[in-house]
Amino acid sequence: MNSPTFNSIAAILQSEFHLEASQIHADAALIDLGLDSLALMEFVFAVEDAFRLRIPEDRLDPREAGITLQRLCEVIDDMQYAPAQRGVSLAAAA
Repeated sequence: MNSPTFNSIAAILQSEFHLEASQIHADAALIDLGLDSLALMEFVFAVEDAFRLRIPEDRLDPREAGITLQRLCEVIDDMQYAPAQRGVSLAAAA
C-alpha cells in the first residue's frame, strides 16, 4: 500500500515508535506491531493528532484483534471526506 495516509502512519510508527520498515505493511494487525496497550493508545493519539481528527470507537477499536493498518487508513480516509462524523477520541474512551 502506497497512499499518503499509509505513508504518514508508517512515518509515525518509524519515528515515534521505532518500528522497522519491514514490520509496517498494510495487512499488519495493530495488535501485532509489538506495541503494548499504552503504546497502542499513544499511537492512536499520534495518528489522530497528525490527521487532526478523533476516531469514534465504533469506527475502529485498536484493541480489537485483527484491525489492520489498511483498515486504519480506510477509516481516516473516510473521515477526511465526511468531517461531520468526527467524534470522541478512541483513546479517551479507553
